[in-house]
Amino acid sequence: MKLLVIPGMPLIPDLKEIRFLEKIPVVLSAKGYCRNHPEPDRASCRFAGGRSNRGESGFTLVEIAVVIMIVGILASIAVPNYLRYLEKNKETTAILDINMIASRLAGHKLEGVLPANLAQINSGNTLPLIDPWGNPYRYLPLYGYPGNQNNARKDHNLHPINSDFDLYSMGPDGKSQTPLQNGQSRDDVIRANDGAFVGKASTYDP
Repeated sequence: MKLLVIPGMPLIPDLKEIRFLEKIPVVLSAKGYCRNHPEPDRASCRFAGGRSNRGESGFTLVEIAVVIMIVGILASIAVPNYLRYLEKNKETTAILDINMIASRLAGHKLEGVLPANLAQINSGNTLPLIDPWGNPYRYLPLYGYPGNQNNARKDHNLHPINSDFDLYSMGPDGKSQTPLQNGQSRDDVIRANDGAFVGKASTYDP
C-alpha cells in the first residue's frame, strides 16, 4: 500500500489502494477467517482452534452401532471364559479341602478306628467342612463299618471306589447318587482308590 506524503500532515494511505481492498471478499467465522471465498468453504475454512464442523458433530449412529457390536463380541468371548475359570478354581479348592480332611481321617485310621462323622475330627473348627458351592462335604466310613458297604460310592462296574472311607463334594449342582455313572454324580469331586485319586467323577470314571 502506497502512502501519500504531504508536508505538515500525517501519513495517509492511497485512496486507490483502499478502494482495491474493499473489493476483496472476506468470510468471517466465529474464531477466524478465510480470504478470497465468496461463500464459506467447509473443506478449507477451519476455526482458529483447529476444529472443523465434522469434529463438533460427534459420532454417527453407524459408528456407535459398530462400537456396540465389537463390545458385544468381546463380552461373548470373555464372560464364558471367566465363568469357566471361576468354576475350575472352585474345583481346585474342593480337591485341596478333601485332601486336608482325608489327612486328618487317615490319622484316626492308624489308631484303628474311623470317626462316625466329620464333626468328631473338627475340634476348633479348623477343617473346611463346606465345599466351594456352599454344601457340606459328604463322608461315609467303610473301614470298621461293614453296614455301610451297600452305600459306598461305586464305579461303572458297581465296584466300591474306596475300602477305607468315601469323601466327596456333590459339585456345582449339589446333587449326587451312589453310582458315579449317574447323571447327578458326574460333576462330583471325589476321593477314590483310597486317596490315590482326587478329582471329578467324570474324569475318574469316564
